[in-house]
Amino acid sequence: MLANSYYLIAHDDRTGRSRLHPRAAGLGLASALLGELMLYGRLRAMTGDLYVVSQEPPGDSLAHTVLDLLIAQPQHREIRTWLAYLAADATDQVGERLLRAGVVEPVTRRKLLSAQTLYLPLSAEQRNTAAWESIRLSEALAHRRSMALNDRALIAVVVATGLTRHVFAGVQEQRECMRQLPAIMASLPDDLVQLVQYTEAAVGSALAVGRR
Repeated sequence: MLANSYYLIAHDDRTGRSRLHPRAAGLGLASALLGELMLYGRLRAMTGDLYVVSQEPPGDSLAHTVLDLLIAQPQHREIRTWLAYLAADATDQVGERLLRAGVVEPVTRRKLLSAQTLYLPLSAEQRNTAAWESIRLSEALAHRRSMALNDRALIAVVVATGLTRHVFAGVQEQRECMRQLPAIMASLPDDLVQLVQYTEAAVGSALAVGRR
């Protein structure tokens, strides 16, 4: 699933910590969750607003929860609004989904006055699953393989949130990604293009605020 794949790319498989500023990672996950509903045919985007086009519950419980939120708040349509709202707890929500799927394990780290739960791939099989998400994208672009819509959307969100160097380790691989990005974006439905564009803008704004 789009958000699962993004989570595994955005988090270090040995420490469980985000490879991005936490706010940027949250926005990337929020974008991926909305993208899943677009891929399911439940959600459309028009001129920066989101519209539920089917209320049929998706098979996944988290996607169902997000769809229910959108249905319950029809007065809020702006993509930027939903990115900000979902980003607040998207990391934990997707981490829990990966936990239910057996892809990660919860690790609680205690500080003086608080505790933080991280979601880590602990076994060799889990680590291989996490690492494969980046490897397969890198290889697909390097060999110019045909990619499914889900993976093209994943690459677009990876680039929009600044994760490129964590997927494409070498300078040449990163350049190849950026060379192919216009064609990848052109191949996406307009709904996903809008989502990616608003995600990139939201991440840029969040990081700019953080530097002040």
